[in-house]
Amino acid sequence: MTTYKDAGVDIAAKTGAIRQMASAVKATHTPAVLAGLGAFGGCFDLSAVSAAVQQPVLVASTDGVGTKTAVAAALGQFDTIGADLVNHCINDILCQGATPLFFLDYIAASKLDPAMIVALVEGLAAACAVAGIALLGGETAEMPGVYHEGAFDVAGTIVGVVDRATLLDGATIAAGDVVLALPSTGLHTNGYSLARTVCAPLGYATTPPELAGQSIGAALLAPHRAYLSEVQALRNGGVPLHGLVHITGGGIWDNVPRVVPAGLTVELVRGTWAVPPICQFVADQAQLAEREAYHVLNMGLGMLLILPAASLTAAQELVPAAQVVGRITAAKNDIRVTLVDA
Repeated sequence: MTTYKDAGVDIAAKTGAIRQMASAVKATHTPAVLAGLGAFGGCFDLSAVSAAVQQPVLVASTDGVGTKTAVAAALGQFDTIGADLVNHCINDILCQGATPLFFLDYIAASKLDPAMIVALVEGLAAACAVAGIALLGGETAEMPGVYHEGAFDVAGTIVGVVDRATLLDGATIAAGDVVLALPSTGLHTNGYSLARTVCAPLGYATTPPELAGQSIGAALLAPHRAYLSEVQALRNGGVPLHGLVHITGGGIWDNVPRVVPAGLTVELVRGTWAVPPICQFVADQAQLAEREAYHVLNMGLGMLLILPAASLTAAQELVPAAQVVGRITAAKNDIRVTLVDA
């Protein structure tokens, strides 16, 4: 007799991992969660959404963390990848003004290591708890023959809500607006195929002088920041946000045009923000030209905030970490973003 375990799938190991992670998941649940872990489908009571939301619009996004998982697997460190995923997805729906409600995860591996799965899900749950959102459910799949030995992947779906009247679509962005940046902690969840190509041969335990005593592996696994608290502080303080840009895959060149309308340009002024050492290290090791560096990596620009110049002082008082990095001008040849000198 050939059992499922003989074929490479250990149901008992998966069940044991789910039991271990249950308390962390349930800790994110509020009375709005009507069915969560263990149910065939998660249920969330939308009547729990604030009565101040007159015309609720649901905003959803699905994403992953790319080949950052390969760095985590090489180092055997899985406690930050879950937070990376949640925070990335939070930032994406923030760009349309949405407040996150709940999150669903998907984890797949060649072979399920209960300790790895528990660390991943506990990281997911911790990030959800910080953001005040429910980890509503997910799927854990053991797939021998699809993933090579030791490999895994993680993806997630987030759902949030925004009042239609405050939905951000870039329509209010105008020449004269200022551009602020919230800093990144490093590569976040993009550029890892290139980073691994140039960094793996050096050894992830290596501590090059450019990283000031930090190992390459630790710098690459620095968590993806969430910007929910900063954006909420601006909203609650009455600062009008004309646009938000999450700098993810494709860097400034691909992400800014998703928000800024035709006829306008974001001019980013070189030298007005700090480039994380790991970003510069990867760019230098790969010998990237400036344009390519800002296409593959975020280069320290985690999220861009576009707002009226008259609101600048109020914004910086509420969020001191926000740095003025540019301005909105009339476009030339429909160029939506450019790097300029001061």
